[in-house]
Amino acid sequence: MTDLVTFGETMLRLSPPGDERVETADEFVAHVAGAESNVAVAAQRLGLETLWMSKLPDSPVGHNVTGELKNHGVSVDVAWTKESRLGTYYLETADPPRGTNVLYDRSNSAIQTATTDDFRLDRLRSASGFHTSGITPALSDTLETTTGKLLREANEAGTTTFFDLNYRSKLWSPTTAQETIAKLLPNVDVLVVAERDAELVLDRSGNAASMARDLDDEYDFDTVVITRGSEGVLALEEGTTYEQSTFDATDAHPVGTGDAFVGGFLSRYLREDSTADALAYGAATAAIKRSIPGDIAVVSPAEVESVLAGDDTEISR
Repeated sequence: MTDLVTFGETMLRLSPPGDERVETADEFVAHVAGAESNVAVAAQRLGLETLWMSKLPDSPVGHNVTGELKNHGVSVDVAWTKESRLGTYYLETADPPRGTNVLYDRSNSAIQTATTDDFRLDRLRSASGFHTSGITPALSDTLETTTGKLLREANEAGTTTFFDLNYRSKLWSPTTAQETIAKLLPNVDVLVVAERDAELVLDRSGNAASMARDLDDEYDFDTVVITRGSEGVLALEEGTTYEQSTFDATDAHPVGTGDAFVGGFLSRYLREDSTADALAYGAATAAIKRSIPGDIAVVSPAEVESVLAGDDTEISR
């Protein structure tokens, strides 16, 4: 049986070498990149059986995506189409004062026309968990509807539903995001949201603990997880608050860190480990991801457990 089903867009990420600008680059490194597939890979590598659902162009670049995910053990349920394209994004990294910049090229991508008729919903209904993010309904009106239907299908089937708000200002405004997400949250069991997004998009104020209580009071979640960047993460479950600090890590490859956290967290949460243990596992997975190029957390349980144990990082011979 599938432990975790995820649904969302996966793109091709193109990065110029070093801190070179996109407009002057003459070569790019390509990585498969997508929030929900990143979560599926991390959770699969950490012991769950995962399935990623999406829609892709029936082309070499589309099959490149599924090939990468299958290489990590993830099963796929893909609707293939010859009528659209694979979304891409360019990642331009730089130290301050420039900073890192993301340039999207995802208009008219295949995923934007995906409906529930494109997928085998029996796999969703029989799974232990279903995960998607706020990126997906932001991509098109069709996906807003599809995301809502999938969450409702999972919820009605007794599948635990997970939603990472994952706000992207280049996709929609806070007001539009709030209006859409408010309609999705009644079918969400576990909410993951960055503290800044809880304030900006969900219009919450106060510290993380008060935000979590306020959200739980309104939507009656099983668990609310508030991520706080370098300050760690806080979770509220059945009236009890749990806090987890971050682990020491490089800042070399931060993209995908949030997805790595979610994948690590779900790999323990869906095995019914304690919430405290799940938070720690997620934080350790996120720390390791920061040392790995690309979007995907190519991690192992032994590595995560080594971080949790506080082992040193000298050369392993």
